[in-house]
Amino acid sequence: MKRILKFVFAILLLPLLFSIFKTSGINVNAKENRVIRVGWFESPYNHTDEFGRRSGYSYEYQQRLSVYTGWEYEYVYGSWSKLLEELIDGKIDLLSDISYTDERATKMKYSSLPMGTEDYYLYKAPDNKVISVDDYSTFNGKKVGINKGSIMIDEFNNWAALNKVDAEVVELMDSVDEALAKLYHGDIDMYVSLDGYFDSETATPLCKVGSSDFYFAVKNDEDGIVDELNTAMSKLFNENPYYNQELHTRHFKTSGINRYFTDEEISWLESHKKVRVGYQDNYLAFCAKNPNTGELTGALKDYLNYASDSINNYHIDFEPVSYPSASAAIEAVKNGEVDCMFPANLSVYDGEINGLFMTTPFMKTDIVAIVLESEQKSFIKKEHVLVAVNAGNTNYDMFLADNFPDWQAVYFQDTLTGLKGISEGKADCLLMSNYRFNNVALKCKDYNLVYLSTGVQIDYCFAVKRNNSALYSILNKIINVVPESSVNASLTYYYTEDSKISVGDMITQNLGIIMVVLAIIAILILFLILRNVWIEKRSKSRQLLIKATETDDKTKLYNKIYFLEYANRIYRENPDKPMDAIAINIEHFH
Repeated sequence: MKRILKFVFAILLLPLLFSIFKTSGINVNAKENRVIRVGWFESPYNHTDEFGRRSGYSYEYQQRLSVYTGWEYEYVYGSWSKLLEELIDGKIDLLSDISYTDERATKMKYSSLPMGTEDYYLYKAPDNKVISVDDYSTFNGKKVGINKGSIMIDEFNNWAALNKVDAEVVELMDSVDEALAKLYHGDIDMYVSLDGYFDSETATPLCKVGSSDFYFAVKNDEDGIVDELNTAMSKLFNENPYYNQELHTRHFKTSGINRYFTDEEISWLESHKKVRVGYQDNYLAFCAKNPNTGELTGALKDYLNYASDSINNYHIDFEPVSYPSASAAIEAVKNGEVDCMFPANLSVYDGEINGLFMTTPFMKTDIVAIVLESEQKSFIKKEHVLVAVNAGNTNYDMFLADNFPDWQAVYFQDTLTGLKGISEGKADCLLMSNYRFNNVALKCKDYNLVYLSTGVQIDYCFAVKRNNSALYSILNKIINVVPESSVNASLTYYYTEDSKISVGDMITQNLGIIMVVLAIIAILILFLILRNVWIEKRSKSRQLLIKATETDDKTKLYNKIYFLEYANRIYRENPDKPMDAIAINIEHFH
């Protein structure tokens, strides 16, 4: 009875507690139901596609923060300058992409942590041939459009003073599209904006004029929004300290200035006509010389084809040159036979010793260790490991030094002799790219070898001479804009192609089965021949019988063939009737 009374009392108490919460202004569902009016300005940070789907740096950031805040967003549209004024007036709650100034800090509240770092670039119309980044005096007297109230005004003025540029700043209250229209029609000569998504037909970047951290900003009311924002950003960075960098890479790696060569880079390309690329032969799925055509094949071929037109303001011609090993290709770069080589994986120190720079990596591979099948469980416990290495393969020498410094290298002429060396006990393992295992899968089967993952990857780069900074910059720009997905797709394709078994390999691998099939076919052919002979003899016998039946009835029984056929027929028709017959001296009858 006491338990029942307590339960009833609790039920009766709930409306009272609810009334207290309501009277005190506490909303138990405030976090879930809070609607934040956020400014939406079309830009590299907030983008709406043709289907009405939202994306962009700020949009994705806000959605991630809502995981911790429970906010729902109501989007308020306008240019950035107009939305900034609405934030100051308290008409919206939140605005992204705002750089810090002391003056602004009196009118709004900033997030305690930046949401990123942005670069500001000066743009011109694509058909403007008067303004040149090689001569800043061509900037003098020109009208430069910049968003009103933006920190970019101060950044540009500081840059202009430093570079002795005398230009007129025109403050704009326009959207990005409206500003670009003014640039196109000549109402302004240049435009300062973020390193964004302008293509070659819209605006051509000239140079960087500044950069700054940027923040979320909240209206100046005391409603707890900025506290929730700061707590959410702290949780986010505790989980992933590199979130800003990852987001920037995802949204801006292939945008803006990265898609244009400078005048210096174009000058280098024009003077060299072609970029000569040395590559290691017989190294599929990465690169190899086609034995039939002599041309480059593999993922490097697809990469260079894509790279040729990846930059908006110049088409590049590449000239691939094959070498028997990576070391030979590196020597070719040093001697000036080629401009760069692939694949390269030298450390910074080894690059300095060899007079080379490594570009940003653009291909990568997992490294596997090929071992005897009987030792795949005990290999991991070996204290002293002899690893088979192809003579002249610099990449694997560096890989060993960086990842397995205690292993001892044993050099072989090529991969196949290395595999044989493992089977003969001359080495314990051979290191290989996972994309190249199909090359040797059959040999591994013959030698009873299997592969184990090392858990380590190799990044592959271009190697360039240290005094060739223009080409180094050119290749890195290309690497930034060629999608990683296309590189991975090419590697997978050539890995699959490499796994196809040739006719000769198929015969060798299935010789026993093939011999059995051939024997069965031969027996079937012999059976058909004998069957045809028997059918032919029987046909002739029947013809003789027919001929015999056409003779006089008195002579029928004297015909041997007719008599035998006749006797068989009588027996078939009367199987139960006893019959004895003796045929004497009928061989001479016909």
